[in-house]
Amino acid sequence: MNGDANTISDAFLPAEKKLQKESHTVLVTGGAGYLGSRLCALLLECGYKVIIYDCFLWGITPILPFLGHPNLSVIKGDVCDETQMKAVLPLCDTIVHLAAIVGYPACVKEPELAVEVNELATKKIARNLKPWQQLIFASTGSCYGAVKGTCTEETPLVPLSLYGKTKAESEKCVLGFGGVALRMATLFGVSFRMRLDLLVNDLTYQAIEKGELNLYQGWFRRTFLHVKDAARAFLFAIRNYDSMKGEAFNVGCNELNLTKREVVQKIQQKIPDFTFTEEQTDKDQDKRDYEVSYNKLRKLGFRARESLDSGIEELVQILPLFSEADVRICKNV
Repeated sequence: MNGDANTISDAFLPAEKKLQKESHTVLVTGGAGYLGSRLCALLLECGYKVIIYDCFLWGITPILPFLGHPNLSVIKGDVCDETQMKAVLPLCDTIVHLAAIVGYPACVKEPELAVEVNELATKKIARNLKPWQQLIFASTGSCYGAVKGTCTEETPLVPLSLYGKTKAESEKCVLGFGGVALRMATLFGVSFRMRLDLLVNDLTYQAIEKGELNLYQGWFRRTFLHVKDAARAFLFAIRNYDSMKGEAFNVGCNELNLTKREVVQKIQQKIPDFTFTEEQTDKDQDKRDYEVSYNKLRKLGFRARESLDSGIEELVQILPLFSEADVRICKNV
């Protein structure tokens, strides 16, 4: 397969301007994942050399669109394998650490693995990096736990779930190294490695497949970000590392602080015959019911571009085409 950055740009980054080429190597752990595959395509588009480090639990299909790119190297490996990581880390200028057991359900299912991957692997990476290397870590708003009012980067971290706790511990390590921690909003939208276990994606799929759903905690406020904007945030951190290092940043969009009910109503606008009811069950272990401020990163110049409406529209276009096998893979089962 012959990779061509120009063939990626039209479909992948229609709004991105032509960018200056960079002689800079970025190692992306979890580079074949939902966010990772989007980020790697973007970095290649912008002229970076990219090393994907992934165990390929879900196969190599997500990176096929750019697998033959001349600036891409691919390594099959486990982030928990310190010996292999020590051999790979000297090859890069920046490491973007995305690999993780994501979400509290997955962490509860395999708690020992969650600690090993989400926490201990981060510590192994940090202690093997040189001071001149850049470390950018994918953290999460789940680190905050239950919060009243508006959440900023100064809000104390009191995570309630194992997922949040492992990510918070990793943050301490990353910031201690002098790296950057990006506390991501809940992602949504289409990616090369699709996921249907994310809230907006899941609700849209249920609306299409079943025509109805029972929504719990509809009044809970959540915060969202398109996966393409999430990839752009990591690119922004690479380019602005000196002004961001040693700090954590909430990454999202102030306009996408919405209740779950508001999200479902947005989906209803795209699928008019879809109906929903609400229940009072308390199911969210992370207790994410608060507004998040993204002003800190916004002041540095980062702006999200994708709306919830556009994300739902693209989901409505592709989800009816999914086979049962596609659905199983995208639900991580």
